[in-house]
Amino acid sequence: MRISLLVLACVAALSASAQTSRRPLRVSDLYQVRDIEDPQRSPDGQWVAYTLSAADSATDKNHTDIWMVRWDGSQTIQLTSGTDGANSPRWSPDGRYLGFLSSRGDSEETTQLWLMNRQGGEGERATQLTGDVEDYAWAPDGKHIVLAVTDEPEDSSKAGKSKKPKPIVIDRYQFKQDIVGYMGKKRTHLYLFDVETHKAEIMTPGPYDEEGPVWSPDGTRIVFVSKRFPTDVDRADNWDLFVMDAKPGAPAKQLTTSLGQDNPPERGRVAWSPDGATIAYLAGNPDPKLFAYDQFQLAIIPSSGGTPRVVSPAFDRPVSDPRWSSDGKSITVLVTDDRSQYPARFDVASGQVTRLLPGQLVANHASLGADDAVTALVTTDTQPGEIVAIEHGNVRRLTHANDAWLSGIQLSGAEEFASRSKDGADVHGLIIKPVGYVQGKKYPTLLRIHGGPEGQDQHEFSFERQLFAANGYAVIEANYRGSNGRGEEYEKAILADWGHKEVLDLLGAVDHVVAMGLADTSRLGIGGWSYGGILTDYTIATDHRFKAATSGAGSALQLAMYGVDEYITQYVAELGQPWEHPELWLKVSYPFFHANKINTPTLFLGGDQDFNVPLIGGEQMYQALRALGVPAELIIYPGAYHGITRPSYRTDRLQRYLDWYATYLKPGASTTAAATH
Repeated sequence: MRISLLVLACVAALSASAQTSRRPLRVSDLYQVRDIEDPQRSPDGQWVAYTLSAADSATDKNHTDIWMVRWDGSQTIQLTSGTDGANSPRWSPDGRYLGFLSSRGDSEETTQLWLMNRQGGEGERATQLTGDVEDYAWAPDGKHIVLAVTDEPEDSSKAGKSKKPKPIVIDRYQFKQDIVGYMGKKRTHLYLFDVETHKAEIMTPGPYDEEGPVWSPDGTRIVFVSKRFPTDVDRADNWDLFVMDAKPGAPAKQLTTSLGQDNPPERGRVAWSPDGATIAYLAGNPDPKLFAYDQFQLAIIPSSGGTPRVVSPAFDRPVSDPRWSSDGKSITVLVTDDRSQYPARFDVASGQVTRLLPGQLVANHASLGADDAVTALVTTDTQPGEIVAIEHGNVRRLTHANDAWLSGIQLSGAEEFASRSKDGADVHGLIIKPVGYVQGKKYPTLLRIHGGPEGQDQHEFSFERQLFAANGYAVIEANYRGSNGRGEEYEKAILADWGHKEVLDLLGAVDHVVAMGLADTSRLGIGGWSYGGILTDYTIATDHRFKAATSGAGSALQLAMYGVDEYITQYVAELGQPWEHPELWLKVSYPFFHANKINTPTLFLGGDQDFNVPLIGGEQMYQALRALGVPAELIIYPGAYHGITRPSYRTDRLQRYLDWYATYLKPGASTTAAATH
């Protein structure tokens, strides 16, 4: 009870600035938000290093620097500055150095490892590699660092940007990826870096990708994950654990075979037990059809090889970021659970699970110090992420990066709801009421759909949802079937049946809010990005209640995505080849072949370099609606990938959302002035 009360007090403190709010949010406030990521506690436990990012209107870039805060929260210091940014801070075991990754200096746009001596001075470039350093880990003795480096062969997209670009030769099954571009022969390999001599030697040459390296406690071995397949490595997402001696040329021993291993940068790295005898990792479902709907469980395996064991088989929620306790008896993970995400402790012997941070919140980057105190990044509905410490049953907030700005902003909290779909499905979501909400009044209402589908709308700070609330809209966010946080069966319910059950769930959520008396049925809008854009297309082709829509980075003619986007392995595993199952491909292409049923004015948006959901998806639907005489616009962001990051594009997109919705849901009203000034 003590920790519950303390945690609730901490969460209240995170949101306290909203209680003294002054004015509604504006689009231009995007430049005031400070994003904290990747907190890393020092070996002596006295400091926490982290990154702090902010959008710069002058340079039209997002600048990221490394800061640190004392463990008691009494002092905050900025460690790096510059236009090229820095990320991934990692302390050397003795605390003498702080490593980071950056493309600053003469690195010719490649990301390299830099080291900063904590006794004073600027960071110095440590590596001189032709490819990008994606990840790294210090050896326990501090004398070596293992690097994960992405090759830059002559046939890569980056090499094609030279003054004399060469043709990109494609001979791979999966040949393109968002941001990376056309991959050519590009692979990620491990290198062993000598801190004193600055010499880097490749450890894992060959035709495979190796990622997420972690040293054994005694410094003699390295565990990593690699995607390997007997015939063609690109034909399956079969990531498995491998362990090798920490020296170039050593053979790699495969530990897992069929449990499925996802990309560690997205799922969190594996972890050695303190005695080095056991490795904790994330085990997935071996069925390749569940690639997009897999729910990862905490598993352990002997580091010498043997039979793996899922720690808590009955625990029906996805987990990430395993961290062993100092005594080796428990493992702390992050749990995604029905609109929240929190750290929890798994008892290795019994499988018993204990939640460490109650409340409606989202925690990320949870890690353990030598004293087993937890450092985490916590966000709530009305507070961007800030670093907290959980120590001896007490919860303390360490950073206050957004307090000054938030003290003058009026925000809206999120309320939970549960709705019932036409087929009886129980759906959970969030309602964000307009700023200045008056009981009994009906408001223009937006159904905003999250991407994924493997994701969830949750209790975290969302600039977008707050902006809509500030402009007088009620916002509905529904975790349709296919979302995570509700169990494996709920997540895989849409297997090979896209745009069917999700639409039932989304419409059921709208019906629920209408029945509450909140939503004005004559002023309903809809929209989303990525799979949210895809579901927007499905929904407006199914139902006519929406008066305005925004479909970002979406697609409707799924057959046309074959060989165009980066999901070929999922398509073949889940739907089969188009020539083998044309009826299934046409079924999931429903919105395009029923575009003549759409009467909703729709704004389509996307980046012209998006290889995740290429712009062709929006172009086709835009063309179809224009051919049918339905009001439509297409906004193209030059040079943008799937995630829009350029600050001017981000503010432009938000303003276009407001203007489009206002045109059809608030005729005669002007939101532009209120939103930008």
